[in-house]
Amino acid sequence: MNFDENVMEKAQQVETVIKAWLPAQNGPQATVFEAMNYAVNAGGKRLRPMLMAECAQLFGGARDALIHPFMAAIEMIHTYSLIHDDLPALDNDEYRRGRKTVHVVYGEAMAILAGDALLNFAFETASKAIPEASPDELPRVAHAMQILAAKPGIYGMIGGQVVDVELNGKPLDEATLEFIYRNKTSALIQCSMMIGGILAGAGDDDVKALEAAADAIGIAFQIQDDILDVTGTLEELGKLAGSDAKNEKTTYVTLKGMDAAKKQVEALSMKAIAILEELQIDSANPFLKALILWLIHRKK
Repeated sequence: MNFDENVMEKAQQVETVIKAWLPAQNGPQATVFEAMNYAVNAGGKRLRPMLMAECAQLFGGARDALIHPFMAAIEMIHTYSLIHDDLPALDNDEYRRGRKTVHVVYGEAMAILAGDALLNFAFETASKAIPEASPDELPRVAHAMQILAAKPGIYGMIGGQVVDVELNGKPLDEATLEFIYRNKTSALIQCSMMIGGILAGAGDDDVKALEAAADAIGIAFQIQDDILDVTGTLEELGKLAGSDAKNEKTTYVTLKGMDAAKKQVEALSMKAIAILEELQIDSANPFLKALILWLIHRKK
């Protein structure tokens, strides 16, 4: 099986996990369930739950009853952030993953509520791992819950988003741009990879290594997004290109140039792979390395 076939198969496995945890669309609040499911079921790379599962495999794997709720939860958190990013008050995007954004279909109020609901439901979902854990596994689940709470928060994704919003349209230096990327994008990737390792029993040093590798992956991923916002098409991206220019955002491309941006994506990806290869573990996961390399060349 080649990489493209392998990643499609793994993405389908992740889809099955995520859909198993989504709410049924009934009851008086059915509209918000529908909006939540509309957003989550729009597709996407499912990169974060996939990275969680692959990092768990590095350390011998984790039981489905423990890791599946966290895989679904991280995708819910990621999706809530996209719903809110697309709102008129922020990026004001009309397309996401080839479909109209949630606020266009359901209105701003319901989009806000759907994002809020997905964030809250993510923790409700992840908490389902607690009664499934054995006494030996329970500290791992507790640690994973701590990471799930921290990385998307004010010292992670939200913190990066705050600085991004406040400085929108203003000139940024490289250090500020890196702060935004490290928090707004890297934090959820760190969350995913660290939880995968934690649930599989990785030691503290190995979890720190996963965090460092994910930091490099996340910044590379965001710079590649900057590149694609200039070079991509609606068909490739599933949304209109040029959003950064429209919103007068400083990006790595506008700050350093296209060639430098491409070189930085490759350098950061190689750094992440080097960190993972230095892990003191007996198992190997060649798919994880291939997945990171794929991020360099992705077109969407």
